[in-house]
Amino acid sequence: MADKEATVYIVDVGKSMGERRHGRSVTDLEWAMKYVWDRITATVATGRKTATIGVVALRSDETSNELREDTSFSKISVLRNLGQFLMADIRQLREAIKPSQTNKGDAVSSVVVAIQMINTYTKKLKYKRRIVLVTNGTGHMNNEGLDEIQRKIQDDGIELVVLGADFDDPEFGVKEEDKDLHKAENETLLQVLAEGCGGVFGTLEQAISELEIPRIKITKSMPSFKGFLSLGDASKYETALRIPVERYFRTYVAKPPSASSFALRSGGQEENEAGAGQSTSGGEALTTIRTSRTYQINDESAPGGKVDVERDDLAKGYEYGRTAVHISQTDENITTLETFAGMEIIGFVQMNKYDRYLHMSNTNVIIPQKANDKASLALSSLIHALWEQETYAVARLVAKEAKPPIIVLLAPSIEPDYECLIEIALPFAEDVRSYRFPPLDKVVTVSGKIVTEHRNLPTEDLQQAMNDYVDSMELDGEELPIDDSYSPLLHRIDTAVRYRAVYPNEPILEPSEQLTKFAHPDKELVREAKDSLEKLMSTANVKKVPPKTKGRKRLRETEKPLSGLDVDALLKQEPKRTKISAENAIPEFKQMLSRADSIEIIHDAVKQMTSIIETQIKHSLGDANYDRVVEGLGTMREELVDFEEPTLYNDYLAALKGKILGDELGGDRNELWWLIRKSKLGLIDQATSEVSKVTEDEAKEPPEPSGVIHRFRLEVCRIFS
Repeated sequence: MADKEATVYIVDVGKSMGERRHGRSVTDLEWAMKYVWDRITATVATGRKTATIGVVALRSDETSNELREDTSFSKISVLRNLGQFLMADIRQLREAIKPSQTNKGDAVSSVVVAIQMINTYTKKLKYKRRIVLVTNGTGHMNNEGLDEIQRKIQDDGIELVVLGADFDDPEFGVKEEDKDLHKAENETLLQVLAEGCGGVFGTLEQAISELEIPRIKITKSMPSFKGFLSLGDASKYETALRIPVERYFRTYVAKPPSASSFALRSGGQEENEAGAGQSTSGGEALTTIRTSRTYQINDESAPGGKVDVERDDLAKGYEYGRTAVHISQTDENITTLETFAGMEIIGFVQMNKYDRYLHMSNTNVIIPQKANDKASLALSSLIHALWEQETYAVARLVAKEAKPPIIVLLAPSIEPDYECLIEIALPFAEDVRSYRFPPLDKVVTVSGKIVTEHRNLPTEDLQQAMNDYVDSMELDGEELPIDDSYSPLLHRIDTAVRYRAVYPNEPILEPSEQLTKFAHPDKELVREAKDSLEKLMSTANVKKVPPKTKGRKRLRETEKPLSGLDVDALLKQEPKRTKISAENAIPEFKQMLSRADSIEIIHDAVKQMTSIIETQIKHSLGDANYDRVVEGLGTMREELVDFEEPTLYNDYLAALKGKILGDELGGDRNELWWLIRKSKLGLIDQATSEVSKVTEDEAKEPPEPSGVIHRFRLEVCRIFS
């Protein structure tokens, strides 16, 4: 369970905080709030009620705190008492944090107010207490009673963090030139206050620069199994080994926050009903969406042909082909394997006989039961025995009662101050897929002859050139440190969500350099490998592929071939094809369209192709020619889309449907029409071709055949079907 936290942020909102200094494009207050907002939103994102936040405004226009009767605590306002911070609080605080019209107010006194807030809220309970003060150090500060304040902070276990705009920090390399004497004295006073109670004193520039470094979330791992690791059946043999152990995650995939669906809350509801799961923006609130399901069955006697039924009245079934197979609860209970929690060793395997690609899950660690010296000694003996014999243990694991068992591998891990078993799931026989791939260094012909020199095999020169290029791009640990690499997906989404929470109307900032620095290879490394890359390209004879031209096929200019040979000119010397043969219809149809120089030729090609398709349908014995018909229609549709002539296809499809449903093409061909619809060869709509006059909704409807007779036959078919 996470520790309770109580953090108070003291924000200097004095008049001097509204000024821009040292060429910055933002004021000191806006600059300081970058850090404060980052810390607050990071806490809000956890959603923990025990992570409480309070906010105090220093050098404010008004005075609002428990110690306001003392004039030393004037111009200090409590903007938010300690408690869970929500989205509504972020928006209220954003409106309240603005530069004031005064420079009066004591920073040391504001720390005392924060101490009072923490003690009032936490009392004597166990909390992580923290005070964060951000200021530019230009106001008046009183150093009376500094020792007592430091002693109080230490006694209450409070961590004090002081961050100042343009504060000097020799270690970070920040020093403000021509610093005001009064500000220098205040810096010294705040540094004595922070360091005297074991706190942190630093410059705001360092804190802002560290915001781009993604924060690694530290989570407390909970045991996923507590039980016995056994070797042998303890119920039958006295020599059986049973060790009390616990199982924890060793590696686990970190996932970005998932999105949720919300709806605008109606105006009739009260504002205070929004709760933690809702947020307000522009006077409107968002409320969570609740899902409700209704179940219906077909009933001809009921209005609308359907009737609602309760979920309890439904039966569970499984699909077997297109049939629903019903299994009763009694029969299903028989198929459930009765299991009991435990980890039983069922065998051993040599380390060199195990392949690492068999891993099936994240890794876990098996450690002895806490505060059990006997269990620690027994597990340590087993770990050392496996290590000395260079052996892995194979175990059957049931993490919880009635859960299906899994087979796991237990590998020994011994470090100077830590010992454990590393556990990972193994595949069952059904999980293993064996695929055979052709060898990479030879080609085996159909007759069984082995060929080592082939156009699909790399030559020795190409292999050497590739080896040289790979070696030149080799990285070492210094160029790619693992500790400095972060998941772009995880941290980018987290940063975007937190930024949008504070600035709902501003565009999301670009990702930080820390996330993108490994997205591209190092420039110096690329420069050093340039010669090797050029040699590799010349050896492999790499050529640039001309870009694919978009637009109308019949109006575009032919690309100039890289070889310089004009193939089209040679082909045009032959007489143009005017007749499409039924034996080679599709290639000849494409060839005729490719040489078309007028719309009449396109119409003629389509007319011939439609005639061939109808002949194939009419003379088809059953469904023998259906696949050829579907392929021909698909080719015609694709080509006419490219030639921007969708009307030709749409008109023909409507006529074809009338002939099919009217039994004009050799009898009942309704199955062919179903196959055409299944193959998604319907009308060409506007989404597919801009020049089409058919909308997407119209394309979903079956095309109507032209002519009164076809319409009449269609209606007759509908009536008697």
